[in-house]
Amino acid sequence: MKVIGIAGYSGSGKTTLIEKVIPLLVAAGLRVSLVKHAHHEFDVDQPGKDSWRHRHAGCAEVLISSSRRWALMHELRGATEPSLQEQLKHLAPCDLVIIEGFKSAAIPKVEVHRKLADAPLLFPDDPNIVAIATDEHLATSLPQFALDDANAVAAFIIRHLGLDRARLEVVR
Repeated sequence: MKVIGIAGYSGSGKTTLIEKVIPLLVAAGLRVSLVKHAHHEFDVDQPGKDSWRHRHAGCAEVLISSSRRWALMHELRGATEPSLQEQLKHLAPCDLVIIEGFKSAAIPKVEVHRKLADAPLLFPDDPNIVAIATDEHLATSLPQFALDDANAVAAFIIRHLGLDRARLEVVR
């Protein structure tokens, strides 16, 4: 399983870029998964539903399953958040895992930077940044792509991670 981070500050366009890159990687023949880090309390369940009621009754884990999908919710109940490496172990085998967030993780990352977001750049202080998707030219030797050039970002990810089985011509 190869891993690439998409990192940047809120409002930079990470989610939009990821949403455009994923179909290109899938069309290139790759099985892609994603891990998103949330910095605030979140809930994938709906209050009042059976699974929500079971979690709130004290279950450590609740697995919901249907003919179309399944989801496992695990309550930490005060325990330390698992590391990214521990979380990756829960994923089914795939070619590529895109990591959104985890800015400080020691994984290769494409930085997403939007000038109007008025946020600091990550690459000067993060040796794990391998490329930048941005709406301005930056003084760096790192590869730079336009924020809306999902094809170039997808092709870079395939080449950079050596995903040789991918059909690179699909994303060119």
